[in-house]
Amino acid sequence: MPVKDDDLRPPSDSSRASASGASGASGASGVPDASDASRASGGAAKTGQPSAWVLRLVVVGLVLAALNLRPAISGLGPLMEEVRDGLGMNGTVAGLLTSVPSFCFAVFGGLAPRLARRWGPAAVVLVGMVAITAGLALRPFVGGTAGFLAASVLALAGIAVSNVLMPVVVKHWFPGRVGPMTGLYSMALALGTASAAAVTVPMTEALGGSWQLGLAAWALLGVVAMAPWAAVLRDRGSRAPEPDAAREAVPERTEAAERAEEAEGAERSAASGPDARADAGADAEPAVRITSSPTAWALGIFFGLQASAAYITMGWLPQIFRDAGVSASSAGLMLAVTMGMGVPLSFVLPRMAARMRHQGPLVLALGVCGLAGYAGLWFAPADGAWLWALMLGVSNCAFPLALTMIGMRSRSSAGVVKLSAFAQSTGYLISIPGPLLVGALHDTSGGWHVPLLLMTVLMFGQIAMGVLAGRDRVIEDGR
Repeated sequence: MPVKDDDLRPPSDSSRASASGASGASGASGVPDASDASRASGGAAKTGQPSAWVLRLVVVGLVLAALNLRPAISGLGPLMEEVRDGLGMNGTVAGLLTSVPSFCFAVFGGLAPRLARRWGPAAVVLVGMVAITAGLALRPFVGGTAGFLAASVLALAGIAVSNVLMPVVVKHWFPGRVGPMTGLYSMALALGTASAAAVTVPMTEALGGSWQLGLAAWALLGVVAMAPWAAVLRDRGSRAPEPDAAREAVPERTEAAERAEEAEGAERSAASGPDARADAGADAEPAVRITSSPTAWALGIFFGLQASAAYITMGWLPQIFRDAGVSASSAGLMLAVTMGMGVPLSFVLPRMAARMRHQGPLVLALGVCGLAGYAGLWFAPADGAWLWALMLGVSNCAFPLALTMIGMRSRSSAGVVKLSAFAQSTGYLISIPGPLLVGALHDTSGGWHVPLLLMTVLMFGQIAMGVLAGRDRVIEDGR
């Protein structure tokens, strides 16, 4: 997630000027310049800016939308055996099902910025919630594997566009609080992922053992998420607020944390010199083509390998545990533990990464946890199941780390946008074969040792690419 020291610092008079310049550049891409609007209208009380009530609605909508971005995926894993039996899927087709998220993220995620420029991010997120709700409600009942896949694509298309627009929503409405708000929606995303893994099996049992009802029930969460975004759209004249106005809508941080972040930002600013500070505040287009940057390619491959590991885990980890003799409900809880590790770590890791010049040590630490988890699944999948779930949960937090590194590998906001689009689109394309191959190898070998060997090889690649991507350099330097 793109977290920078300037975003985390409370804005001073001088930083407001910098923020104004950044928002002006954002306006060129469809995001209004709030600071100019404020000066022209005489203050935030004018109708050109959203009220504090609207800002609070955006916070609620952001959290509820994030909660909806993973249940379609993590809720399926604990019931994969029932779904396969009910629809007559073999392992290869089930692997295709677990690869669909990566495909949808690569295809539909790329449309999100264009849609947001045309209709606005709030409208597109609302449509995304509608698509998620419809897809989740329909897919268990449309009949047959093809119908299940088609409805899954509908839900995942909504997830893909909403997923891409979460950082845009944060930057639009809360330009001075990017770090805390990114942490907030990242924690909500992890909470939704873990909740679906933990609750789907018990909910299915409570609904009479019908896997169809157990999966469809998550559509209700999408209905709830529509309400705040529909209300936000009523404020048609909303403009992005000044950082001070945005700050009223988010939870307060401690004074000590504010002072620490401000001091750290001042130290970095002084160390980098005036020219570097000017470059950091600029929103000029990157001087190099994104495809000519080795750092951009390293980030894209790292993003793809961590995404592949995450979707393999969400789709197949419960089945690995169940084949080792663990009950369906316990396997779901173990996946919930794995996904739940992202709740605290998705808030802590970006802050740690932003304070480091080289993020390679963090990449290595997460990768070692993943390798330890795979080794445990190979030698003692049932005996140490809870420990392996914890280790893989730590490893899965490479996702917020990847987003943070994207934000640190460019000097300008425009560069971050290009790098993010390149890394995520490339990464999700790279991640498509992983879950599919795991299902096919399991069918072919009749066990989990060969798939685990593949997962181990991919993890070594993830570590190598992450260390390269974590070096202290920016794409504007052509490196």
